[in-house]
Amino acid sequence: MDYDLIIVGGGMVGASLAIALANSSKRIAIIEAVSPQAAQQPSYDDRGIALSYGSQRIFEALGLWNALAPLSTAITDIHVSDRGHFGVTRLSAKAEHVPALGQVITAKAMGHVLNQAIAKQNNLEMICPASVTKLQQHADHVELQLNDKRTITSQLVVAADGGQSTIRKLLNLGALQHDYQQTAITANISTERAHNNQAFERFTDTGPIALLPMTDNRCSLVWTVKSGQESELLNLPEQEFLAQLQDRFGYRLGKLMQVGERNSYPLRLIQADQPIQHRIVLIGNAAHNLHPIAGQGFNLGLRDVAVLADVLSTTESDVDLGDARLLSSYKSWRLTDQDSTISSTNSLVTLFSNDNPILGHLRGAGLSLMDSLPPLKHWLAKKSMGLSDKQPRLSRGLSL
Repeated sequence: MDYDLIIVGGGMVGASLAIALANSSKRIAIIEAVSPQAAQQPSYDDRGIALSYGSQRIFEALGLWNALAPLSTAITDIHVSDRGHFGVTRLSAKAEHVPALGQVITAKAMGHVLNQAIAKQNNLEMICPASVTKLQQHADHVELQLNDKRTITSQLVVAADGGQSTIRKLLNLGALQHDYQQTAITANISTERAHNNQAFERFTDTGPIALLPMTDNRCSLVWTVKSGQESELLNLPEQEFLAQLQDRFGYRLGKLMQVGERNSYPLRLIQADQPIQHRIVLIGNAAHNLHPIAGQGFNLGLRDVAVLADVLSTTESDVDLGDARLLSSYKSWRLTDQDSTISSTNSLVTLFSNDNPILGHLRGAGLSLMDSLPPLKHWLAKKSMGLSDKQPRLSRGLSL
């Protein structure tokens, strides 16, 4: 084979997998359509990425956290509320006996650290810019044709090429797809009051508003609106945009002072029916593209990386990485986490993105009840931190 492993997609998930296998004897290639240094690289823009505590520990195990930490802002507290209804839930790192519930870093800053690590990797070839146009699965390898007509082969192909995965389309894989009829507006916001490392999740009748703490007393905004409303909001003058956001969010951070560049993207659930194929594995958004309501999308993909790296790196040097037994082991380990995270995220969208008055009162009562029951809060915090009773080697020992 040309390679033991080909990773299609060099964004945050694909790059993390390559780095997780940096010290192995495996010959690895990454196929990426856009240069990591390009201004239009969609994986490495200015949006804030919420890293769970479990994801932080995975990056520690990869030897990257010392470089990521100075660029990150800790989340020590989370405040959850529902606009127009009583009841809040508060989560704290102190109550969970951890230094932070999570971290916030821009995709651009993370991309810089990942690219530096990849540049030092001796067992990796970056094929960029390039894209896959055809694939053929054979008994003992997969053959990929690139847009420059070159053909390369590998024992195993990992698709980490995002929600519009080319590999998923070339395989003609079915997928559960649901259009939420919502759009997320993202921007960085400056506020009158210091955020003090507190994150806010405020549910409204059009969808949630999340403000996550960032450096320089900024907050990363994810504002979910009904599709069709985003155009007006994106084109409003700055102060009018901030006034409308203030009306929806409230004054917990004082006056909203300034907003950076605004962007938007439609929200859809995509879950591949069969993410494990003969010598091919789909991970990250290629396998499961989630609503951002609980901030679990990238964290779920990074847990895919941790488990797959565990499975592949514990093999003998002459073992075929595309062996069906290895892929079956990965599937059995990941299935429960993927299904439960997707199900709970989808349920939150259904429960909190509507203006039914009865549901509104029930939501408020539920938030108050959860805030008063420590075991329930501990369960919620553990889920938000990306911890489970069975951790991959890259984050083992984190169960609380």
